[in-house]
Amino acid sequence: MRGAVVGVLMVVSAALTACAGPYQYYGGTGLHDATAAEVAGGWESVEGTRVVLREDGSAVLESLDGQDFDFEDGWRLSGTGTWRLADHDGGQVVRLALTSRTRVEQRTSVPVADPSAAEPPSTYSWSFSVERDQQDELVLFFMYGDPDIGNMYVMSREPGA
Repeated sequence: MRGAVVGVLMVVSAALTACAGPYQYYGGTGLHDATAAEVAGGWESVEGTRVVLREDGSAVLESLDGQDFDFEDGWRLSGTGTWRLADHDGGQVVRLALTSRTRVEQRTSVPVADPSAAEPPSTYSWSFSVERDQQDELVLFFMYGDPDIGNMYVMSREPGA
């Protein structure tokens, strides 16, 4: 009987932890040596996404997708805002806030939005993890979509920036 109880507990435990996903308990990159001056500049990603982080803490965003589950809504925001580099136990993050939206687009890979869907936000905040690639260059990223899949939205330095 004891073996059956242990077996049931193992199955239940496995079922509960199967939903944990690769970043549900994401602790950060562990990077603590980036400077705000190093982060400032132009960044780009897919489908024309571009973010300029100015040294004065202001930011310009072009066609930036939503973070986490908001990505699935398919909207892309453009406008102006602010940013800051923050350091936590798990590593550094760039906090980016859209404060003035100038344009909303629909991502090309998403079907036409449901007419009853909620309006995309007029202000929005992102949290980009800061990491170094194999060439010791900074990379900014956030997770999006279903946490069990572990999709990463990566922003790379603009060429020549």
